[in-house]
Amino acid sequence: MNMLLNPLNRRHRLRYDIPVVPGAFPLVGHLPAIACDLPRLLRRAERTLGSHFWLNFGPAGHLMTCMDPDAFALLRHKDVSSALIEEIVPELLGGTLVAQDGGAHRQARDAIKAAFLPKGLTQSGIGDLFAPVILARVQAWRHRREVIILPETGDLMLKLIFSLMGIPAQDLPGWHRKYRQLLQLVVAPPVDLPGLPLRRGRAARDWIDAQLRQFVRDARAHAARTGVINDMVSAFDGSDGALCDDVLVANIRVLLLAGHDTTASTMAWLVIELARRPVLWDALVDEAQRVGAVPTRHADLAQCPVAEALFRETLRVHPAITLLPRRALQELQLGQRRIPAGTDLCIPLLHFSTSALLHEAPDQFRLERWLQRTEPIQPVDMLQFGTGPHVCIGYHLVWLEMVQFCIALALTMHKAGVRPRLLSGVEKGRRYYPTAHPSMKTRIGFS
Repeated sequence: MNMLLNPLNRRHRLRYDIPVVPGAFPLVGHLPAIACDLPRLLRRAERTLGSHFWLNFGPAGHLMTCMDPDAFALLRHKDVSSALIEEIVPELLGGTLVAQDGGAHRQARDAIKAAFLPKGLTQSGIGDLFAPVILARVQAWRHRREVIILPETGDLMLKLIFSLMGIPAQDLPGWHRKYRQLLQLVVAPPVDLPGLPLRRGRAARDWIDAQLRQFVRDARAHAARTGVINDMVSAFDGSDGALCDDVLVANIRVLLLAGHDTTASTMAWLVIELARRPVLWDALVDEAQRVGAVPTRHADLAQCPVAEALFRETLRVHPAITLLPRRALQELQLGQRRIPAGTDLCIPLLHFSTSALLHEAPDQFRLERWLQRTEPIQPVDMLQFGTGPHVCIGYHLVWLEMVQFCIALALTMHKAGVRPRLLSGVEKGRRYYPTAHPSMKTRIGFS
């Protein structure tokens, strides 16, 4: 941790009577420590400074971070805005549901959300579309016997997303290349010159948007077809109020982003936990053998409680989204402090996901907390998807994908007489920001 903080900046300072975490570097602030060792940074700051402190996010500025459980309620607070997200990543998230509030958010969300509810996903046949793609990938792992897990799950998620959009197989390499360039907009310095990430990212975004516009035109020309894109376009066109196609295209693009990196990370961690814990693998295999096939409808997921518990516990212990930025529109009471209007806030989902105040034995990976519960899933149980008006629209899709993946993996590997085994460490090279994932070099064997 000490190597990730600036040794020349250890003076304690206050900002609006709230302490600033020492150790920020010029230009990049605390980003090295946030990206590489966020849990320890948060624990150290809470231990030495209390529950409220400022973190320096470099180009994004200072965000007041609150470790008090009251901070989670900010996600539903009417006087807290998501507009800060657009200011941090304007090139990628500008004009999308993620960064909008109030009427604009509701209008755009209502126009497309039906396609992502269980009924819409079932009608579109998404489970039937995904099952063979997932099976083909895990069968390839069985033959190779060893994989670097995160790149593999990342590639699988891109294939699922692209199949969702109906992209022909021959076009996938071009989409992969443009998508990778698009992601550079997340961290691109604000310098627009040929060959630099900002220029490449913008060009990739424009190319992807042009393709999406064609998908929209095709959906309108063939309205009788089924599929998520057709359903989104149909619902969008039938919604109240005039929404331009720019809104639809921007939100389809952000759904591509949201559905890839975060789900790939969770999928990779799930395989790692199965490799670490043979008893969990045996329980999953027993369930997969009983079910007998990869489920394709949300109605089938109730038959897979172990797979669902693996998904939920993996997401709790290894949240893909660790921090959420917000802005206070009015003065707020947050824990024991008054927060001035206009304060930029950081909600540490990583902290709440493993907090002893919210979860029993939070450091233990326990399926029983899901298998033995009798009450419905609560917002705090799925906080990685957010809550309130900004709860992730893809929640039910991810739930389906993860259960399908679990059952496909268990059926395929058990039939071959092998199980996942961890061949390398997962901590060295682990990242926590802007999204979290295990080491890019973590290897999984099947033997």
